[in-house]
Amino acid sequence: MGLRLPDRWIWDSWYAWDGDTCHVFYLCASRGLYDPIRRHRNTNIGHAFSTDLVNWQVLPDALSPSESPAFDSWTTWTGSVVRDEDGKWWMFYTGTSRENQGRIQTIGAAVSDDLISWQKVDNQPLVSASDRWYEKLGESEWPDEAWRDPWVYKNERDKKWHMLVTARSKTGKLEERGVMGHAVSDNLRNWEILQPLSVENQGFGQLEVFQFEVVDGVPIVIFCCGWRELSEKRLEEFGRRDATYSLACNADLSDLDFSRARAFEKNLVYAGRLVKKPSDGWYLIGFVNEVEGEFVGELSDPIPVTADPVLGLVPRR
Repeated sequence: MGLRLPDRWIWDSWYAWDGDTCHVFYLCASRGLYDPIRRHRNTNIGHAFSTDLVNWQVLPDALSPSESPAFDSWTTWTGSVVRDEDGKWWMFYTGTSRENQGRIQTIGAAVSDDLISWQKVDNQPLVSASDRWYEKLGESEWPDEAWRDPWVYKNERDKKWHMLVTARSKTGKLEERGVMGHAVSDNLRNWEILQPLSVENQGFGQLEVFQFEVVDGVPIVIFCCGWRELSEKRLEEFGRRDATYSLACNADLSDLDFSRARAFEKNLVYAGRLVKKPSDGWYLIGFVNEVEGEFVGELSDPIPVTADPVLGLVPRR
């Protein structure tokens, strides 16, 4: 197993290379909670590093929830890490607040010079869902306002930073409003919220933990979805299984059609992330979710992968 902690569960993770060292940040919570469902409201962002993606050395936690009032006074959830032009590291992450009973998700950031010591940018969110395009709390029977799991990357074509976000459309079937939220920035601090990069009614109630990469020449998006948020048709086809999905796409993320997304079934991990070794190609790492009905909460060993322009993510031989 890639990374297992004796006293804590691990689930969503994200990665950053600094030279030959890969840093992993991950959601974690005490196994002393006993009920793994409780982990979602008792999170820290943990930290470890490795040179081979197999053997990990655990470091002190990177982030914890803030004191109230703050956008992250209840939880610090999934994010991503980028390095700006001045060499400073930025971690964008999801926060929920005790002030609204944790029902509204927003996105904030922390900065670091060394990937170890982090300073939060603000106690207010940098990015929130716009009611122009995205479903807000109370507009449907959905239990929360989805705006989380920011994936941030620099687009070399327009020289802007782009953020892909787990979000829901204002329209469409209740169980199929999952869309790819989108925001852009020139400086990582000030963000413009744009319309979704996908449309509703493509088979998913929500599309979690986006990542966009060009894998061996093929532009690809990966994400995950639990079986309870699948459309009836997709549930009939795939069954009651939580999975990481992939979709081969256009390099500019135009015309995304998530109805064509395929589950990666070689190793069924959740919240999978694509990680490229500097000298050894692409790997998928996710967390082991449930085995025989029991939550596991460990990171998988790296799974060698490549991409096919039709099939999306496939095992690499």
